[in-house]
Amino acid sequence: QVQLVESGGGLVQAGGSLRLSCAASRSRFSINAVGWYRQAPGKQRELVAGISSGGTTNYSDSVKGRFTISRDNAKNTVYLQMNSLKPEDTAVYYCNTALRLSTLSRPFGSWGQGTQVTVSS
Repeated sequence: QVQLVESGGGLVQAGGSLRLSCAASRSRFSINAVGWYRQAPGKQRELVAGISSGGTTNYSDSVKGRFTISRDNAKNTVYLQMNSLKPEDTAVYYCNTALRLSTLSRPFGSWGQGTQVTVSS
């Protein structure tokens, strides 16, 4: 099973930017869809962005226009560029995989430790 490691989180002021990375342990990662998820304290984990193996993307309404997901299959890495950050974006961010973009709501990978993003007002 592919192992995923998230990195790039931190503390940023509202309006700032961060870029998260999701690195996979094996090359077959490139055939899977990958999603970025987040979980804020007291809330359920939610899918915020996804990218298919071919590069098709989708976003939740809460991040559309501010976040951009991309992938570099040569590096087995998926990125999440987050701009115009808001305090409500504060959460632990995770990545996970599925066979298709449409099934990212039911990812089959193991959850990693995630990376904390904190946006101050």
